[in-house]
Amino acid sequence: MPEKKYEICLRLSDEEREQLDSKAKECGMSRTALLRRMITGQKIRARPSEELRKLRLEIHYIGVNINQIARSVNAGIARPSDAKYGLYMLDQIYELLKQLVEQ
Repeated sequence: MPEKKYEICLRLSDEEREQLDSKAKECGMSRTALLRRMITGQKIRARPSEELRKLRLEIHYIGVNINQIARSVNAGIARPSDAKYGLYMLDQIYELLKQLVEQ
């Protein structure tokens, strides 16, 4: 990472400072990091909501369970239809998540 050797003083109105603080908080960044991203033209995205993060975690756990089912099928313990059903349900969850994100 290049050395940061320049400091810039930037004067903002109360409203501008509130907007900067709000956007930085929304993205989970410091004001400085946000401004650097704006200057370099990098994408700036809002941090996922806590609800969405919990949903992603649950989907991860479901994926782990499906892997366990697949291992059981390969070991002859579970039926292939169990694995197919698990994959079908995961696909349904992905579709719902996609719709949620697009809202």
